[in-house]
Amino acid sequence: MIDRIEIHVTSLSTRLKRIFSSGVYDTGPNDSINSKPVLVKIYADGVVGMGQIRPISPGHFVADTTQSMVAAIKEIYGPALLGKSIFDIETINEMFDNRLANNPAARAVLDIAVRDAMGKALKTPLYNLIGGCCQPRIPLEWSVSMADDVQTMIEESKRAVDEFGIKVLCLKMADRRGWRHDVANFAAVRKAVGKDIMIGIDPNAGWTVADSLRAIAEIIPMDLGYIEQPIERRDLKGMAEIRRAAGGVPMMADEGVFTLQDAYALAEARAVDAYCIKLYKIGGITPAKKIAAMAEAANIQLNCGGLAVQSQLEAAAGAHFYASVPKARMMGAAEFVMGLNSTAKDPICPESDFKIIDGHVNVPTGPGLGVTIDEKLLKANTLLHETISK
Repeated sequence: MIDRIEIHVTSLSTRLKRIFSSGVYDTGPNDSINSKPVLVKIYADGVVGMGQIRPISPGHFVADTTQSMVAAIKEIYGPALLGKSIFDIETINEMFDNRLANNPAARAVLDIAVRDAMGKALKTPLYNLIGGCCQPRIPLEWSVSMADDVQTMIEESKRAVDEFGIKVLCLKMADRRGWRHDVANFAAVRKAVGKDIMIGIDPNAGWTVADSLRAIAEIIPMDLGYIEQPIERRDLKGMAEIRRAAGGVPMMADEGVFTLQDAYALAEARAVDAYCIKLYKIGGITPAKKIAAMAEAANIQLNCGGLAVQSQLEAAAGAHFYASVPKARMMGAAEFVMGLNSTAKDPICPESDFKIIDGHVNVPTGPGLGVTIDEKLLKANTLLHETISK
């Protein structure tokens, strides 16, 4: 039974800023708890399950913040978890809905920590509890930020390809200077990295339908790999229209799929070829597996997203989910590359065997998530600590 829960807000070793169509993604000063990762420890029957999520807000499309995550866990979810079995996963997720709906990042970190505890209790990797290891070696995608000048985008793209062996890039689009500027950016990056690298585009819902149709028509001859959420998340008819016009280039929903009900609506509208699964966005591994079942029924593929900024625990959760899905049901590569000590070291796990090798990463094989943090570094990098117990 769960008898104690600890919450740690942790610092980041390096501040990260990225430009999306919806604004600037900024992890903020290192001594502020704003936009910092939330680590949860769940103590139950001699095991300690861990999860970590860094909310993407403020400045992007998910409403959760560090402060809202802490409040939801401390005041609502955490007290209700005390006394429950770590194996009562459906009861726990029902409680999330009944006590405080939405709040996906807070739910995700708890869901992941509970599943880590399950794996440790049974002395088996998490993937064995959610479908097995279908893909032990996971290809990685690098998401390239917009920039004031295209040379910055080129340099980031070439670093991903040359230093880490990445074979899939995703260029952020919907620049304030218009869709023609986006097309020029794609052309410049394609020329720089060559024809053997897959390049997708992600306007983060920043284009109109008209802009999407014109921009995509210009980019397709340059070998467009896929299209991710070009327009507003609720415009399913618009997504379907763009998908038809794209002539077989896969369309992926990101901002458009938060819930199982969203996934159903997209399938019914025949609006997408793939769902982008981000654990912080949908509430953890439990809803991810349900959306995966919906995708299989509708002949829709999956993609595993999430920046996982400087967090090996968060990246590992994504890796276990990815590994549990057969290759034929996955589209493209996983997007948690920034949790693998690529842009900066994880402050609580700076050294690990969970690392990028030739554009891929092997799913951890230890119990639970299979990632061991440094407790001394956790203490040194904790900005806020709360405990929930009876």
